[in-house]
Amino acid sequence: MLMKVDLGDAVADELNLPFEQISLEMIYRGLYHFNVAYNKGKANHPVQYFSDPKNQHLGIVKRKRKPNTKLIIAPFPDRQRGQENFFFQNPLTSCSSA
Repeated sequence: MLMKVDLGDAVADELNLPFEQISLEMIYRGLYHFNVAYNKGKANHPVQYFSDPKNQHLGIVKRKRKPNTKLIIAPFPDRQRGQENFFFQNPLTSCSSA
């Protein structure tokens, strides 16, 4: 585990990104691809391999998440805005008593 954290930190420094944007799981999974490239003589160092733009498909950098949006379930939203049932509410989270 410590090796993955150090490798992730080095890749983050190489890419000038915060450590939180690096996926340690994908680095672990990408070590197989690095090993294959190393055995073929195409890669020498894992930090350069993971930070190479040609290897972006490995998913080392986490994707930005979409913002949470409310689902409008009203059949005619322009006419029904302001009513109680305008937005979808998850019954598991909107229940006030158990």
